[in-house]
Amino acid sequence: MKNKIVFVILVLISLITVAQEKKVSNFTYIIVPTKFDFLKEVDQYQTSSLTKFLLKKNDFTALLDSEDFPEDLKNNRCKALTASLTDASSFLKIKLKLELKDCFGKVLFASEGESKKKEFKKGYQEAIRNAHKLMEDITYTPLSKKEQIKETKIKWIDTPVNTVIKKEVLQEDLSLKKVVKKPEPTDVVLYAQPKKSGFQLINLKPEVVFIILHTNIKDVYVIKDKNGLLYKKETKWVAEYYENDQLVMKQFEIKF
Repeated sequence: MKNKIVFVILVLISLITVAQEKKVSNFTYIIVPTKFDFLKEVDQYQTSSLTKFLLKKNDFTALLDSEDFPEDLKNNRCKALTASLTDASSFLKIKLKLELKDCFGKVLFASEGESKKKEFKKGYQEAIRNAHKLMEDITYTPLSKKEQIKETKIKWIDTPVNTVIKKEVLQEDLSLKKVVKKPEPTDVVLYAQPKKSGFQLINLKPEVVFIILHTNIKDVYVIKDKNGLLYKKETKWVAEYYENDQLVMKQFEIKF
């Protein structure tokens, strides 16, 4: 079996292919945030609960991100789309943009709804309903048998990087086998400085040790200019990358 980094790369390629072929109607689940970014409180003006209610009318299994997810969704978050609302209001009217994104952040559906009502609760709710009108004809439609067979070729297991990897059974090839070193304990502390697409991690010298880029997976970053990842394991951060064709694993404490 190939090492973990290669698995991650393989599964990302496979998942992108599958996700590009699936339409909004082929997704069983839609996850709705309990608080949208432009609001200050959880479910303020009932924006989250209304969005969930409307999506359920399309026969989707709509879930708030605070709810307990079904096992198949826990094991594979790519089975779900994520709903988002963006406030694009002007002085004269409330305007909300509704988007449905896959696990790679690709927008599969977008619409806008407006309201001239001045009261925030009534205005936001009317705008949400108007945005939803454009997807009233979109209802959950299971994949065909052929598509289901193609999707089930990818099997999922939990990994330390809080993501999913492709589990493949490969013939043993001793020429490809390499010894993977366990991360050695370290007291090295790095400090994160925000950048447009992620962070740069510096030590006390100071010098830049890594530049890391955001992903759509919590606590997982791509290490720029290296074939590797940075992920959180318990209270520490582990960097895995290739150096001279050898897998290197280093453990850090990072101050964000």
